[in-house]
Amino acid sequence: MKQSIKILLSGGGTGGHIYPAVAIANALKQRYPDAAFLFVGAKDRMEMEKVPQSGYRIKGLWISGLQRKLTFSNLLFPVKLLSSIWKARGIIKAFKPDVVIGTGGYASGATLYVASKMKIPTLIQEQNSFPGITNRILSKKVDKICVAYDHLEVFFPKEKIVKTGNPVRQDLLEVVDKRAEALRFFNLNPQQKTLLVLGGSLGAKKVNQMIEENLEFIKKQGIQVIWQTGKLYIEDYKKYDKEPVQTHAFLNRMDFAYAAADFIISRAGAGSISELCLVGKPVIFVPSPNVAEDHQTKNAMAVVDKEAAILLKETELAKFQSVFSNLLQDDIMQKKLSENIKSMALPFATEKIVEEVQKLIKSKE
Repeated sequence: MKQSIKILLSGGGTGGHIYPAVAIANALKQRYPDAAFLFVGAKDRMEMEKVPQSGYRIKGLWISGLQRKLTFSNLLFPVKLLSSIWKARGIIKAFKPDVVIGTGGYASGATLYVASKMKIPTLIQEQNSFPGITNRILSKKVDKICVAYDHLEVFFPKEKIVKTGNPVRQDLLEVVDKRAEALRFFNLNPQQKTLLVLGGSLGAKKVNQMIEENLEFIKKQGIQVIWQTGKLYIEDYKKYDKEPVQTHAFLNRMDFAYAAADFIISRAGAGSISELCLVGKPVIFVPSPNVAEDHQTKNAMAVVDKEAAILLKETELAKFQSVFSNLLQDDIMQKKLSENIKSMALPFATEKIVEEVQKLIKSKE
């Protein structure tokens, strides 16, 4: 066996691609303490900051996605793609990885394409129920595809698919036991029900507007609110930060936020859904329609179709009061939603992905 394993990871553009890559790297570091790690991302994207903060080296490619309308950036796309493929080839030749792991994004596409052409073992981790075009193209070339949902053989070669789930924060595994501590942390009334509103780290404009318009209604139901507005919107909504409502740009203790919640309103990113399955609380999903191929709606429907959550589209936000009232008044529905979403949880996803990576590393020995 080699003295030191070399592992290359690529994924970025959004936290939904960066967080799984870092989680996989952290788990691999525990299995291979002497391993060398290198990340590849897109220049000027958030991974260039977030990955070094997590303790890993990263190199950037000059790559960006296609816009939905004709722009100068779109005209540059072929040049950027060729440049990125050339640079990825240089990075891989210099680093000599034993395995290359991709978690999505355009940098991941270029890197995994080159690695597969160079006959290096490759794995992609697909977070969504409806894969993006990059991973659909890569699926024909990579060795293994780790997924979080059923029926992805429509998009990927069936023999390469392993259902592992998405990496999740391990501090969410025991949120039930943290409820009393969480209520104290947020200074909440244990006699009242709590609504947790999540719009992502930046925030969700339409979700925030919906909560603002219905805040008096929510308070009249005797509900207290933990409202994560996102950093883009906190200045607009912090005026509502008084009992029984509290506004936050960020929530640094997500385990406590989930533990304190009785009901949750959330976007439907793949990572959020994986966490909410672990948490097992009644959820109303308000998917963002402004993402590639409307994958948040498809993610949410994969849960809603199993009677495990409620879907409220942005075009239906006027129905919020009736939807929320029905949920509040129906204890049987609350119990069913909680049990059904909990049954979809895959708490050991990271370990299963690492096992697949280990198999690929051994196949090269």
